[in-house]
Amino acid sequence: MTAQLTAEEIKKQEDFNEEIIPHLDATYNYALRLTTDPSDAEDLLQDSIVKAFRFFSSFQKGTNARAWLYRIVKNSYINNYRKASRQPPKVDYDEVATYYETIRSEQSETTDLQAQYYRKEYDDNFKKALDELPEDFRTPLLLCDVEDFTYEEIANMLDVPIGTVRSRLHRGRNLLKEKIHEVAKKRGYLKN
Repeated sequence: MTAQLTAEEIKKQEDFNEEIIPHLDATYNYALRLTTDPSDAEDLLQDSIVKAFRFFSSFQKGTNARAWLYRIVKNSYINNYRKASRQPPKVDYDEVATYYETIRSEQSETTDLQAQYYRKEYDDNFKKALDELPEDFRTPLLLCDVEDFTYEEIANMLDVPIGTVRSRLHRGRNLLKEKIHEVAKKRGYLKN
């Protein structure tokens, strides 16, 4: 026995598809930047989409749907983070074993593969530096510098004054600059 949808439910689905679905790729990228793991980002996005559909009646049509969706993603991420922080840490033995099995000794000759490895390692260091920023600084940086939201939109998403957004961006950029500076110094790109 299949249930028939009412005209109101059909209208809700159509409106949801029109307003929210075009922003799924950008929202996934935002979730990926928050979680730093593709499968966690997919889970976060799926959870957020379910919440967005469930509470779609609270969305004001004609407003910024992407910002509304990002706010749901951010709040879901924070809730998941709080829940996970109450649990003891877990280690995946297979992941650790694979890491130790793949360590290579340093070689004196350079190959294209090695150049790619070091380039990837540099990108990983930048990503790691960004991931190590405190959440209060990383989120505004991602929203402003990566997602191109305005200060006002970020303030609305984070429920903070615009001055706080500016302050967190300034401090976050400086923290990131320091971390990257340290990596560059260790690699010999800078003398001081």
